[in-house]
Amino acid sequence: MVRLIIYLLLLFNYGEAMAQQKFIGKIIAYNDDFFELVGRNAQIEQLSEGYQWSEGPVWVKSGGFLLFSDVKANTIYKWKEGEGASVFLSPSGYTGVHPYSAEPGSNGLILNNKRELVTCEHGDRRISAMPLQGGGKRTIADNYKGTRFNSPNDIVQKSNGDYYFTDPAYGLPGQTTTNKLGVYLVKNNGEVALLAKDMTPNGLAFSPNEETLYIAQSLPGKCFIYAYKVKPDGTLENGKVFFDASALEKQGLPGLPDGLKIDIKGNLFATGPGGVMVINPKGKLLGRIETGQPTANCNWGDNGSVLYITANNILCRIATLTKGNGW
Repeated sequence: MVRLIIYLLLLFNYGEAMAQQKFIGKIIAYNDDFFELVGRNAQIEQLSEGYQWSEGPVWVKSGGFLLFSDVKANTIYKWKEGEGASVFLSPSGYTGVHPYSAEPGSNGLILNNKRELVTCEHGDRRISAMPLQGGGKRTIADNYKGTRFNSPNDIVQKSNGDYYFTDPAYGLPGQTTTNKLGVYLVKNNGEVALLAKDMTPNGLAFSPNEETLYIAQSLPGKCFIYAYKVKPDGTLENGKVFFDASALEKQGLPGLPDGLKIDIKGNLFATGPGGVMVINPKGKLLGRIETGQPTANCNWGDNGSVLYITANNILCRIATLTKGNGW
């Protein structure tokens, strides 16, 4: 009898846990190669909600948790299995006194080679780094030749320690600027270089061999992902359109190219019209992870094969059959 009661309690608790899970959206394959990366029965699980615009997910292996930005709320949240979401850092990107803009907070987040949290700060218009414990931010860069950045948006670090980041105007009041919109390089010695300026840049990521830098452009009617060759000195050349998302945009699917990540095989998991687009290294769209709403960014966590997705006001995840590059 005791064993029966224990079994029934376990069964009840399992059923209750399953009932609390919420699944959204769907997966759409355009090619069977998609199912080598995302299982046929994979589902998008919603983990938490109530954000104003969720962005910049990054997994902290040492703590087993995810950090992500709410750009409009000027807050970085922490999500951990069994605990849910809690405030990790606020303010996250704007420390001024008076109201600033509609998107004042942090956006893109990474852990650098020193395992510090590196933050793209809209309101304070800089790239900063801080230890995960103990606090104390330091500025990595906040200007180019004496002119303040617009609102640093997303960032990656090369294996040699150099930072590459995008600087659109989304975090400025009215999103208006007279400064150049571009992609910047911050070298180990602190030197800042403007690499690309004839675009409205957003997310970016290196190919596994670091010979190509992919850059997303969130511009209606010109929603492209560009590919640039990385020269030995770290600068860029031969920029070209790698993927054109216009056909998806014309279908009325929500969202534009935004954050993107690369798996160990060089496939792009890129947010854009209709959720997360899965694109092979040759620029062919294999399928989509459709969240049903504008989708900002994504990143792998857990054992490196679970893709966490920030989409509008929610955080969600999906199991994949691949792993993030550099995991």
